Amino acid sequence: MRIGEAIGKLDEGVLMRGAFYILLSAAAVFLVVDIRDMTAMNAALPGFDPMHEDQPVLPPALTEGVPAAPPVQPASPREVLRKPITFELTTGGVLLAEGTIDRGAAARFSKEIETRGEYVKTVTLNSPGGSVDDALAMSKLIRDRKLDTKVASKALCASSCPIVFAGGVGRLAEKDAVIGVHQVFNGAKDRPSAEQAMSAAQATTARVARHLDQMGIGAGLWIHALETPPDRLYYLTPKEMTDFKLTTEPLATARKKI
Repeated sequence: MRIGEAIGKLDEGVLMRGAFYILLSAAAVFLVVDIRDMTAMNAALPGFDPMHEDQPVLPPALTEGVPAAPPVQPASPREVLRKPITFELTTGGVLLAEGTIDRGAAARFSKEIETRGEYVKTVTLNSPGGSVDDALAMSKLIRDRKLDTKVASKALCASSCPIVFAGGVGRLAEKDAVIGVHQVFNGAKDRPSAEQAMSAAQATTARVARHLDQMGIGAGLWIHALETPPDRLYYLTPKEMTDFKLTTEPLATARKKI
């Protein structure tokens, strides 16, 4: 009788494990299908291109799925924000980086730093974002050179711009600075297939997440970005910026710790 009970329990265990693996496999299939469908939809979206005349410089916020205005309207006119990013050395070792992060921006930034590097102490940003690859390269150079970053009051740092901001040793967002994040997207005119788009988005997402982690930024920041469609922005509150360590102590204090 005991042998029969043991065999029964064994059969029951095998059946339960088999059922679990079947359910797990089915869930994986549905997950892949869902991701492919979502990626296909994202690939078809125009995304957010701040240099495109038919689109707003600043996309609306995502508030429980309903678009809303940004908490503060940026002071700079859209003509300034739409132009390819430029770099201007101002007083006190402040390099103003203003405009859209176009492809090639990182190379121009690197040249500017090579030319004026000994004078630059802080990079102050006013940008609606743009190329993620260029933003990553700029951010890495800022950290390598141990520079600070800043977003002034009523200045804008959105989309890929917070990646650049994260590179600063000290990071200051003044009162009423407008900082927002959203999903990465393909801004090219030629649309890839759903599989290509999914692969590219996953690879880029991993690179950004790894970089932010290396910069000491909390994971919650990128989670908000991943939850926000490319034609919307998640606007960060001052508390969230502090909690995610996107902003630091006063710049001089942060610098003493390196």
